[in-house]
Amino acid sequence: MGRTSQVPPNLTQLQNLIKRDPVSYKDEFQEQYERYQSHMSGFLQQPNEESKSLAELTLFISQVAHCYPQDVEEFPEQLQSVLRKNASFVHHEMRRNFCKCLMLLRNVNFITPQSLFELFFQLLKCPDKILRKTLYNFIVQDIKNLNHKHKNNKLNKILQNFMYTMLSDSSAIAAKMSLDVMTEMYHRQIWNDAKTVNVISTACFSKITKVAFAGLRFFLGQDDMKSKVADESDSEDEGDTRRDVLLKYGVSKKSIRAKKRRNKALKTLGKHKKKLKKPVHDFSAVHLLHDPQGFVERLYKVLEKSTERFEFKLMLMTVIARIIGVHQLFLFNFYPFLQRFLQPHQREVTKMLLCGAQASHELVPPETIQPMITTIVNNFVTERNSSEVIAVGLNAVREICMRCPLAMGEDLLRDLVEYKSYRNKAVMMAARSIVQLYRSLNPEMLHKRDRGRPTIASADKRVVAYGEVVSADYIHGAEVLPEGTEEKAPVDETGGWESCSEDEDSDGSWHDVVHSSDDEVAAVEVKSDEPKEVLVSRAKAVSQNRLLTQEEFVKLRTHQALKEIEPAKRALKRKHNDDAGEEDTGGGEVVALGSIERVFAKRAHDKESRLATVMKGREGREKFGRRKQKMDPFASTTNKQKRKHKPYMMVRDKIKKKSSGRSFKEKQIALRNALLKRSKRFK
Repeated sequence: MGRTSQVPPNLTQLQNLIKRDPVSYKDEFQEQYERYQSHMSGFLQQPNEESKSLAELTLFISQVAHCYPQDVEEFPEQLQSVLRKNASFVHHEMRRNFCKCLMLLRNVNFITPQSLFELFFQLLKCPDKILRKTLYNFIVQDIKNLNHKHKNNKLNKILQNFMYTMLSDSSAIAAKMSLDVMTEMYHRQIWNDAKTVNVISTACFSKITKVAFAGLRFFLGQDDMKSKVADESDSEDEGDTRRDVLLKYGVSKKSIRAKKRRNKALKTLGKHKKKLKKPVHDFSAVHLLHDPQGFVERLYKVLEKSTERFEFKLMLMTVIARIIGVHQLFLFNFYPFLQRFLQPHQREVTKMLLCGAQASHELVPPETIQPMITTIVNNFVTERNSSEVIAVGLNAVREICMRCPLAMGEDLLRDLVEYKSYRNKAVMMAARSIVQLYRSLNPEMLHKRDRGRPTIASADKRVVAYGEVVSADYIHGAEVLPEGTEEKAPVDETGGWESCSEDEDSDGSWHDVVHSSDDEVAAVEVKSDEPKEVLVSRAKAVSQNRLLTQEEFVKLRTHQALKEIEPAKRALKRKHNDDAGEEDTGGGEVVALGSIERVFAKRAHDKESRLATVMKGREGREKFGRRKQKMDPFASTTNKQKRKHKPYMMVRDKIKKKSSGRSFKEKQIALRNALLKRSKRFK
């Protein structure tokens, strides 16, 4: 493509022409580059003033620098040196312009990321919020692009070491930004290795409160994952939106009853959307800590000496409890420290109880957990407290005993079980959950009437002492499988179809065909009449001599489920109650806050029975409600009733006038009344 006869009047057109034909317009570029150098020398004399011509020239050179790489070798270094030496004195618009030019050069791989990131992290100290946000987004996106096709481990190691030094920087803004970059890279699954997690763990001990708080939130999995797809739960497909509700109740006549219905509908809509928004938690970072015991001990020292606000201390206790529970660590001083906050009037007391439940596990000595359980029972489970407080206390005791069953004493357990007949439904359900828990863990601690009917599974269970490890050398339930490998039937060349030749005897009647699925169901039987030793020996023989298939594992699961339901001695068909087998007695890695705050129980009956109760209460009472306005049932409806059934398009203009103010007719009447009143006054 040849060059045009006229020189373009502006830099934008020249930039377009140079990108199309760099060789033909090299002289024009050299001319503009000399202009840039002269403007830059003048700008360095007064860097605190804005120069629009210099900004246009730097942006122009950055756009076409890849066309003349040898002629602009010093250009990026010159911009970087200006920002390094005069970052705080340069005019904010010029500083943003220079950073934008460097970003453009980095996008065409004209600058190495190491030198550019070092400069950008220094610029994070500048008091320019827009610039900091721009630099943060660029750093995150550039690191993501560098690891798009494959992870650049060499470059990642250099950047991680640099950010490790930035975490200990004296500038709070720079340290916080570097921590945000590392957490964002972790959530984007780019830097999700153990080194990144352990570097972030050092931020928890920072003297800057914001940095330490952000590090603690990372280990709780409460960071906003900006990399995830936008939440679609706010879409209009989930039901009526706020606009639909307002339109629905905006057509009818304005009244107090309509206003109450509208507010109730908006409140229900807000609750529905709040339920749809489920927080995203990521607890994998806790598993990647190199020394969790040392990390927890250091955090506990910070907690003891901390003079920060209550929210920071609560965050420290939550992190300590979670790491103790996940890694099953020993930190005996933490439990007496936590007991001081276990009071019903304490702020965020449910989260304190959650910390106590999370920090409990089966390796903690029972005598260490017992004082905490006693404190909860004495402060919460008493008659002087409200029903909600008692229910919260019982739920907390259940969650602790689920993870450390030996911490509960027999006398205390029987006292708590007595609340199963309490007048409040939430307290009653919390006490019954404790009964269900110990029916599966240790029924001997309960009173005989509370143990329930023994099942085959409960007969096989035994109480595990502290520190005892139960290991089995066979697969439970394998006794229902045959000991030898089943012989495969010969393959039928007819594909399973029977011959219909006339030679075979056939009386023309239907025959029953036996499918393989019928055999499989018949093989699953609960054999409780045989002694336990015979069943165990058979299970060992099957487990050690065979490779089980997927269908056989299905049989085992079915057999284990039947053992949880069938009584130990006599068969009894019973489908209700007996949900102890489905109770999760193992406890998860993380305790849910809702399991402690669950104080609202289900209704005792369904809608029909509740309606029957309401109608029964109306018997013998005078007629309530408004009397019918029409004396004659065959008379026509009133104008007020007709107005309710009018189409919306007929009353749209009237509604607009009502919402905007008085109508023209109303204004005329008001003006006439005012004039009449004035004329009477001056008579």
